[in-house]
Amino acid sequence: MRWTVLYVRSRHLAVSLAAMLLCVAAFPPLIGDNWSTFLATISLGAAVAVAGVGLSGQDIDLDRTASFRWPPRRLAHLLLIGAVAGGAMLAAQGFVDPPMDTGWVLRNAAGLLGLTGLAATLFGGQFGWTLPFGWAMTAVFVPRTAGQFHDILAWPMAPADSAAAWWTAGLVFAAGTAAYTVAGARR
Repeated sequence: MRWTVLYVRSRHLAVSLAAMLLCVAAFPPLIGDNWSTFLATISLGAAVAVAGVGLSGQDIDLDRTASFRWPPRRLAHLLLIGAVAGGAMLAAQGFVDPPMDTGWVLRNAAGLLGLTGLAATLFGGQFGWTLPFGWAMTAVFVPRTAGQFHDILAWPMAPADSAAAWWTAGLVFAAGTAAYTVAGARR
């Protein structure tokens, strides 16, 4: 068997993909005209979170003894999660009213992806869902009266043109992606 088939099976990518598409592509059309930033944040957060569970294999020691370099494969896996979740969310925007801005979807997909990589690195792949879903759930409860602090702490709920939200999501994306690419999932 080729390593890609083994990798896909060991990471449960088929199940992760189905769950991710269910969260992002099936949920928005069901909501229809009741679509909001709140529901979009929860939907995208859940999609990235369910895919984050597959960021580690069953045997970390076996993964680490492989004769090929893991960092490019880790990076590709993480970026694939973001591309599928973000792409599916963008495709679903044609079925909802009002649709989310493309910049908003891209910013949040990147930021939540960074949180997934960071959670897998800190807590292990099976807990890769904790930070993206936890942050998305927490962000919906931060009061908007907090001003710039709101855009930093609750960046998934911030408008697409918020510079503070873009910086926060970008820093989280860079930190989480770098940590997971270099170190991989914790045991």
